[in-house]
Amino acid sequence: MAKLTLSLACTASDRTRPILDGRVSIPGVEIIGLPGEPEEIFRRALRDRAFDITELSMASHITTTARGDSAYVGVPVFPSRAFRHSGVFVNAAAGIAAAEDLKGRRIGLPEYQQTAAMWMRGILAEHHGIAPSDVEWVVGSQEVPGGTERVAITLPDHIRMRRIAPTETLNGLLASGEIDALITPRPPSSFLSGTGSVVRLWPDYRSAEIAFYKKSGFFPIMHCIAIRRELAQDNPWLPVEIFRAFSAAKAIALDEVQRNNFLRVSLPWIAAHYDETVGLMGADPWPYGFGRNQNELDAMTRFAHLDGLTSRPLPARDLFHPSTLDLVS
Repeated sequence: MAKLTLSLACTASDRTRPILDGRVSIPGVEIIGLPGEPEEIFRRALRDRAFDITELSMASHITTTARGDSAYVGVPVFPSRAFRHSGVFVNAAAGIAAAEDLKGRRIGLPEYQQTAAMWMRGILAEHHGIAPSDVEWVVGSQEVPGGTERVAITLPDHIRMRRIAPTETLNGLLASGEIDALITPRPPSSFLSGTGSVVRLWPDYRSAEIAFYKKSGFFPIMHCIAIRRELAQDNPWLPVEIFRAFSAAKAIALDEVQRNNFLRVSLPWIAAHYDETVGLMGADPWPYGFGRNQNELDAMTRFAHLDGLTSRPLPARDLFHPSTLDLVS
């Protein structure tokens, strides 16, 4: 049988490079690797269905799956996970000393249905008593004017969201005090300038993130791998093989980070950091598979419904191809 030639769009990382560079192959598939940045990959996948296999925003995947217009079906491989307490910035003059002080405030977001924002809204709701309806959400481009949501969304009336003017930026509004806070994966330039006018809500964010992990058990999932639906329908063996390939690639990454004879990562104490992480999170801090992550995935679909991104609670298993639900890595 001739091999399938398929495009794979994903961010290059230690967990994906073994597939992109050919060290790990997908049986029956010739991969055309298309490494890139998440935002551009997501926009092309969601708007143009541009890739056969793609890294996909979990919030976007939940939203489109729940409303029935998703072009992709997921595989429970999670190339991006990140704690997000480091990504909440506040105007230093706004009188915000704790998360509870965000109630009734104006908070900026690059996109309402960005996964990092969905996680933080869920954390604010379930850990700090601030519902999504308790805040005015202000959406727009962070540093350069312009930009839109990667997929169109319609929110219920009780969620207050407005877009900024085409000439404005969230960074400028935060620095001037026109918004009180900003949730973003990338520190705004008003914070990076070091003037002190914009600060992190959690200055010791690592301690806050460790405390969150100990309480919840969640290492927040940001992205999954997904396959075009018609491709998975025509090749029902493919989702399992993709899962196995990405699991093999992750095993290489975890092996390399532990090697001390020659440091494979450009950090001098990476081995000590790995040991510390394993002490907190166990031998595999980056679990794949639906079963190993079901509690976290259930929380994400719950957050999406609370946010108004979905009109009904979505069973988390509906996000993934049925053949992959019992796989473990």
